[in-house]
Amino acid sequence: MHFNHSSGAGVLTRARSVWRDYLSLTKPRIVALLLLTTLTTMLVAGETFPPVDILIWTLLAGALAAGGAGALNCYFERDLDALMLRTRQRPLPAQRLIPKQALYFGLLLSIFSVFLLWSTVNPLTAWLALGGIAYYILVYTLWLKRRTPHNIVIGGGAGAIAPLVGWAAVTNSLEPMAFLLFAIIFYWTPPHFWALALKIKGDYALAQVPMFPLVYGDQATRRHILSYSIPMVILTLLPIVLEEFDLFYGVMALSLGGTFIYYAVQLCRRRLIRDAERLFHYSLIYLALLFLAMVIDRIPVLLLF
Repeated sequence: MHFNHSSGAGVLTRARSVWRDYLSLTKPRIVALLLLTTLTTMLVAGETFPPVDILIWTLLAGALAAGGAGALNCYFERDLDALMLRTRQRPLPAQRLIPKQALYFGLLLSIFSVFLLWSTVNPLTAWLALGGIAYYILVYTLWLKRRTPHNIVIGGGAGAIAPLVGWAAVTNSLEPMAFLLFAIIFYWTPPHFWALALKIKGDYALAQVPMFPLVYGDQATRRHILSYSIPMVILTLLPIVLEEFDLFYGVMALSLGGTFIYYAVQLCRRRLIRDAERLFHYSLIYLALLFLAMVIDRIPVLLLF
């Protein structure tokens, strides 16, 4: 019996392509950022290092929940994605996958993630994850996205649920510090996303999505970026006032936040697209380093486990 090596290689290549398409539906970069905020919150929520099994199950289920929500978002926004240059090569608008595949994949990941959290962590984390998925799909994707320029302000609550999940996984409760972390991400989201929207507003115009720059103009968007950045930085300093963290976190929060506001001011003054790009990219680094600073600040306590 003769084996056709070229045929076998073709099947393998096709399988890899399909795998990559399913993976792209989950929006891996967003998943990674959500997992980072979840993990760092878990490391600072308790008095000692959290149980390893709780860490693993929470992060696995969190990845499935975020990925499932991303896939469902791709399903419901496939018509918009087909109109925008930035997204028209995604699996659904490019017709590499059919809509039902994305729908079933998203539902499977979402349902399994909630079941996993309920059975291996605690019911509170499961309810929070389910709430995050529902908020992202029902409130942001289906209700706000196409109707109001304030879509990302209200919709930002979906991503901000990640630290609540992390906190609840370790403590089986929600304390004021958990909601403060929620608030930090909630205020971070509009400056982060509006900076991107300034760059790609032409895409949103093609899709007729009422993003803030299209409705209120670029300069109003720049001012709002600054107006959200200032309270965000103030919120990041409250853990010092509450004596949750010490000097290292305080120095990092001040320096990172000062840089964020500097970039926002520069964006208002110079009105250049490259300043919007710089703020967008820095905002990702900012959030990651801020939450990592919380963990580094707590290292002496964590080593006691």
